[in-house]
This record gives sequence, C-alpha cells and structure tokens, in this order.
Amino acid sequence: MNKQELEKIKIKAQEEHIPIIMDDTLEVISKYLKDIKPKRILEIGTAVGYSAICFSEYLDKNGVIDTIERDEIRVKEARENLKKVAVEGKINIYEGDAVEILPKLNYEYDVVFIDAAKGKYPFFLEQSLRLIKPSGIIFADNILYKGYVMSDYNKHKQRTAVRNLREYIKEIQENEKLETQILEVGDGLAISKIKE
Repeated sequence: MNKQELEKIKIKAQEEHIPIIMDDTLEVISKYLKDIKPKRILEIGTAVGYSAICFSEYLDKNGVIDTIERDEIRVKEARENLKKVAVEGKINIYEGDAVEILPKLNYEYDVVFIDAAKGKYPFFLEQSLRLIKPSGIIFADNILYKGYVMSDYNKHKQRTAVRNLREYIKEIQENEKLETQILEVGDGLAISKIKE
C-alpha cells in the first residue's frame, strides 16, 4: 500500500469537507481488525474510499471489502483512489443506494462498518445482523452525532437522523444476541459483537 498517496487522499478529503473516518476512530477499529484478520468486510458508505483503503491493510490473505456508495462523483473518486494506493483488487465498490443493494447481498461478513445516511441506521442494522458471521462485529460511526443524540436536541432539520440513531442505540443495547459498547471517540462509535 502506498502510504504517501493515502495521506494525500486524507488531506484532500479534509480540505473539501468530505466526511472521512476520524483518526481516533480508525485507531480503535484497526486494533480489532488486527486481531480478527477479516476475510470479508462490508462497509456501508464509501465516500472517497479512505476508510476502506485503511481497513484493507488488515484483511486476511485474499480478503475482500465490499463497500456501497450512492454518490456517483464520490464513487468515481473512490475508484481512482483505490488505483493510486494499489488496492483495487481488494475492494469492490457497489454503486447505488444501500437500501436497495443490501437486501441483494448474500455473503457472510466478519465485520460490518456503518457510516452512511444517519436516518437509515436501523435498517442498516437489520441488514447487518442478517449478513454478519456468528462471531462478527458491527461498527457504527457517528453514533453520537455531534452530541445531539444524548441531548434533548429537537431541531427540525436533524430530527429524523437523531431519532433513528437513538433507535439504533436502543436496539443494539437491548438485543440479547449482541454485546455492545459505545465509545466517545470521534463522533461516537458503537461496537456490537455477536455473542458466540
């Protein structure tokens, strides 16, 4: 992997205000991935491919990442970025809406990383639980959403996102099949392990 190119991708995304995984969040997830050595990762929300590229370093030999992105411009940029860093053989980009694509997937994943439309998190969870291996881990980024989720925030613009993130948290905490922790790294990270 070309680390210099990866750094350039990160800086460009930050300059253009494209949301990418924060360093401290990436650090936490990387520790898990190192231990797991995943054969297959599902990422919901590619953006410009930065997190998928970072995760690809920890894949098992011949491991694969399937990542979904609906924004055409970002898909194009992500494909270019994968080439620049020379990991295009490890990452499949599915272009389109995750709500339509997820029900069609039938692979088993060691890890799922959710980082897309906040208002759709409960649906993403439902699909992740369908696709995750018995000992897998589901990570959900931005789960505290600028602190709104844990406050009494109720402004119209973000109301749906906040309500659905709260629903996601309730579900992962009450689901008996999951062992969940929520960390205050980055913009909040939920880690849900499937109980073996």
